[in-house]
Amino acid sequence: MQLNRTLRPAIWALTISTRSLPTLTIMICGDLLALAIAGLVSIYSRLVLEGQFHPLLYLQLCPLLGLFVLTYAAVGLYPGVLVSPVDEFRRISLSTTLMYLVLGSAIFLRREGEVYSRSIFLTAWVLSIVLVLLGRALVRHFCGHQKWWGYPVVILGAGKTGEMVIRTLKRQPSLGLKPVLVLDDDPQKHGFLLDVPVLGGVELAPIVARERQIPYAIVAMPGVPRSRLLKLLERYGHTFAHLLIIPDLFGFSSLWVVARDMGGMLGLEIRQQLLLPGPRLAKFLIDLITTLIGGVLMLPLIIIIAILIRLDSPGPIFYGQIRIGQNGKPFKAWKFRSMVQYADKVLYNYLEDHPELKESWEQDQKLRDDPRVTRIGRFLRRTSLDELPQLWNILRGEMSLVGPRPIVDEEIWRYGEQFNLYTKVTPGLTGLWQVSGRNNLPYEERVGLDAYYVQNWSVWLDMYILARTVWVVMSGEGAY
Repeated sequence: MQLNRTLRPAIWALTISTRSLPTLTIMICGDLLALAIAGLVSIYSRLVLEGQFHPLLYLQLCPLLGLFVLTYAAVGLYPGVLVSPVDEFRRISLSTTLMYLVLGSAIFLRREGEVYSRSIFLTAWVLSIVLVLLGRALVRHFCGHQKWWGYPVVILGAGKTGEMVIRTLKRQPSLGLKPVLVLDDDPQKHGFLLDVPVLGGVELAPIVARERQIPYAIVAMPGVPRSRLLKLLERYGHTFAHLLIIPDLFGFSSLWVVARDMGGMLGLEIRQQLLLPGPRLAKFLIDLITTLIGGVLMLPLIIIIAILIRLDSPGPIFYGQIRIGQNGKPFKAWKFRSMVQYADKVLYNYLEDHPELKESWEQDQKLRDDPRVTRIGRFLRRTSLDELPQLWNILRGEMSLVGPRPIVDEEIWRYGEQFNLYTKVTPGLTGLWQVSGRNNLPYEERVGLDAYYVQNWSVWLDMYILARTVWVVMSGEGAY
């Protein structure tokens, strides 16, 4: 079967700009640059402090950076397509740590431990993890929207699932897949789907893949009968180097699903991290140690904020509100007071004077220019410093550093069936919604992010959210 001549120019135009080589090359070069910077900073910072060694002693180890790239490739970090940030965080942390352990052991076995500085290796180890992660984020931020970035992908299925896939890939160009064509057997759907052409039936897939060397295809037809799906996989499984299937399992965990061979049958293992004692103990220890250390370091700042609140407006320094905790148990969550006294009355009068804002308040329970917020309260909210007293809630075991946003009784109905998921974990000082847009997100997406967190919870997800929180707080993204 030959591709229709009228379709050839369209296919060529769609795929000519997206090439895999620049994506792979830039990702590798970015990792090498980050590793090199980490090494140079650790070497010359020690040189400035002590200056009792020659930098060439360490610079001669530069060729070993290639081993890091090989290790990253072995754990699936290249080309960096369709890797979740949390999984990438985990792989980079573990593989980088393994490489430094190997290098340290090799130096020790060669009896050169007295020659090389342990502090330089420890500093380089930490900086390597941080800078590689930061470098990859910057590469995707600046290159993700470029036409040449990423890999072209064909979507098989122009229904609602196909539309959802295209919307997700376009909204998150950092995933690295560029939808260039949709194929569907229904002539009624031919045309365009979210600006991506739907040019014909799925029988064109092998021809398109061969003539334009498209390595990725996504089967987005979860409702197709089993016999039809098996024929599609059998026919096109050897056509594309990567064939992804969107299963009819929406709402299940997606981060820690593992494929298992069950005597020739395909099984999907959904790991219930919430039921594993090891990760739960790790989460508890992270909460306890981080809160104790952070509380001591933050004590001077807490005292200063308390004085400013007292000077800014009359009323108590702290504000406690009943929230819903783990297993539906209520608790009092503490914050620095950021509102004036008699805030409910002020809000009522304000909405009476501005009826056009009533709908926005009833929908999201948020106002961009809230008249109840004090001057110091506005600063505290923008920097999230108003939530520092919740460190006490964490020490009491009522909250966690990371978790769903603590809600009140009036919000339960908004969670619907997801409320049971919410009550499985302790609410958090920070969480996915705080690092994904905060108040810029509609309420439905906040609920979805809370559900996603519970379904995909792990210590690595917590660590990723904590790292993202630092940037969000510094930038003030979505805070008001």
